[in-house]
Amino acid sequence: MTIRVAAVGDIHMGPDSEGLLRPAFETLSDCADLLLLAGDLTRHGTPQEARVVAREVRDLPVPVVAVLGNHDHHDERPEEVTAILRDAGVSVLEGEATVVECAGGRVGIAGTKGFGGGFVGRSAGEFGEPVMKEFVRTTRRSADSLHAALKELDQRDCAARVALTHFSPVADTLAGEPSEIHPFLGSYLLAEAIDTAGADLAVHGHAHLGTEHGMTAGGVRVRNVAQPVIRRAFNVYRLGGD
Repeated sequence: MTIRVAAVGDIHMGPDSEGLLRPAFETLSDCADLLLLAGDLTRHGTPQEARVVAREVRDLPVPVVAVLGNHDHHDERPEEVTAILRDAGVSVLEGEATVVECAGGRVGIAGTKGFGGGFVGRSAGEFGEPVMKEFVRTTRRSADSLHAALKELDQRDCAARVALTHFSPVADTLAGEPSEIHPFLGSYLLAEAIDTAGADLAVHGHAHLGTEHGMTAGGVRVRNVAQPVIRRAFNVYRLGGD
């Protein structure tokens, strides 16, 4: 059977946008089995903004799974943002996995924010100043946690597995963004984690000027669902079946 995955990222909600997406989200049961939120749900990561997002997604007709983005960390209160979203019933992941029961089967989602660093041939390395080493190690730790979360799903009888990140795992979906900022939009380490652990779909946001469709070197479909790219409340992707 087919599993229908709705996804959107970079909705950047604040008090003046409350209620904007709710009407579309309330139709999700007609077209999707779950909703993935690919980070940058708020503008500055304040609890006030997080409560706006929470009201937008509370008691939706499908399960909601999310990762945070860089904007959601800006106010340096990601734990509060996460708690507010979880109180609204959202599964917020950071190096973790969850399983959603759908009519088409069990869907495993492994999620992490991710980080930058660049892509093969033009990427940062763990060399030099401590701050540079820490930059790359931050990405490596995130990629390692994504790999572990995906591998965990091997033991949980899933019909399909999805990797959910904010930063991009591939350069394909950054087409349209200035090449100078690609190292700050994602990392090949995320793609390596996805390919070595296995997934049926990878979903990310962050690249507002990017391209929707991409693929890892191992053949996993990658979709950039940043709202400025998809230009709608969400897109729906199908797993299995047709």
